Amino acid sequence: QVQLVESGGGLVQAGGSLRLSCAASGRVFSTYRMSWFRRAPGKEREFVASITWTGGDIIYADAVKGRFTISSDNAKNTVTLQMDSLKPEDTAVYYCASRGATGGYGYWGQGTQVTVSS
Repeated sequence: QVQLVESGGGLVQAGGSLRLSCAASGRVFSTYRMSWFRRAPGKEREFVASITWTGGDIIYADAVKGRFTISSDNAKNTVTLQMDSLKPEDTAVYYCASRGATGGYGYWGQGTQVTVSS
């Protein structure tokens, strides 16, 4: 099994920054890609960003390009999401998820709340 624990969420004013972390434990070697998703109030989950444990094949949702930066640290089994220039529409519960080289996302964290005030 793989356990994912998100941290770093909180309340921030529009234009501010937050840094989310996802700590992976367990059989991390079985995972390949780490991604961040979010679910805003009243909306369904949406993709935010993704990266492999090797730090390659980085993907961003259009809504966060240029503002969010995803990174991975294989040695520390940690994936971070640096969020800058935050907007109220970024308010959501942010989830970390992992998957193997193929297949869907089999592991999810509990989520961390990000609230951006205007």
